Amino acid sequence: MKIVFFGTPYFASSILEILINKFEVLGVVTAPDSKYGRGLKEKTSDVKKLSLDNNIPVFTPSNLKDSTFISDLADLNANLFVVVAFRMLPKVIWNLPIHGTINLHTSLLPNYRGAAPINWVLINGEKETGVTTFFINENIDEGAIIDQTKITIDKHLTSADLHNKLLLLSKDIIVKTINSININKYNKKSQDNNLAKSFAPKLTKEFLKLNWTESAKSIHNKIRGLSPLLNDDNILKDVSICPSAWCFLKDKDGKERRIKIHRSKLLNTKSDSISIKTDNKSYLNILTFDGGISILNIQPEGKKSMNIKDFLRGNKITDDTKVL
Repeated sequence: MKIVFFGTPYFASSILEILINKFEVLGVVTAPDSKYGRGLKEKTSDVKKLSLDNNIPVFTPSNLKDSTFISDLADLNANLFVVVAFRMLPKVIWNLPIHGTINLHTSLLPNYRGAAPINWVLINGEKETGVTTFFINENIDEGAIIDQTKITIDKHLTSADLHNKLLLLSKDIIVKTINSININKYNKKSQDNNLAKSFAPKLTKEFLKLNWTESAKSIHNKIRGLSPLLNDDNILKDVSICPSAWCFLKDKDGKERRIKIHRSKLLNTKSDSISIKTDNKSYLNILTFDGGISILNIQPEGKKSMNIKDFLRGNKITDDTKVL
């Protein structure tokens, strides 16, 4: 099978690595290099780095409808286009290969169509999720389903953990899907739009700030749904789907300090007002109107992520401290 691959982030590069080892990858389409930081350093996508290391032609079009780019793609004569974590393609592109264009999506379609399914299934407290391969059509994430794999979700799973679990599933299902297309032994199942009850829109900066007037369960799910903390307490670095939930701690002098919360636990304790309870040694609990949140892992602004005991060792919480 001759393939052109479309993708940009680390997740996509991990899938691409498998495809390079099993199929003939004729070319790769990824995002143009971007600039970041005060020094405006160039940032190259993980997909581009891997492609160059393997001497695969790389295309970085800013305009997917550019006639020269489309002509170059057509000249590759690929049998199949494979898309993983890339922007919407125009029909003139996805209609080029003889076997069409497939997409891998990290949810059980038709639920959680959109940019951030890994986050939203956790934020909404779902009990299962999975990965789906489907043929691309005119509408985002609405094409005919080829295959799906499900997993159950533990109530303490973070977005970083789920990212890695779904990556493992994705490596298997994408190879299985391509092989089935290659021998023309696969089933297509149209999506029922009536079953699309939950969506996964792009995360905004405003959404990341915690609102302590929400239910404790909602707060806990948002924390884990945005957390880069893995099960072994390491941080999943350079993955944009783990931006972290945050809030302010305001001291008695009115100074506000921004903190990211990476892990929490639900408590049954309620309060008539939003309040902080701590022994300044081993626990830091925030009580809300319908329950409490025990903060287990925290990242103060400008510092590394740490467990709550290490945080309290260097940060005294007084009765006047407020959470905002």
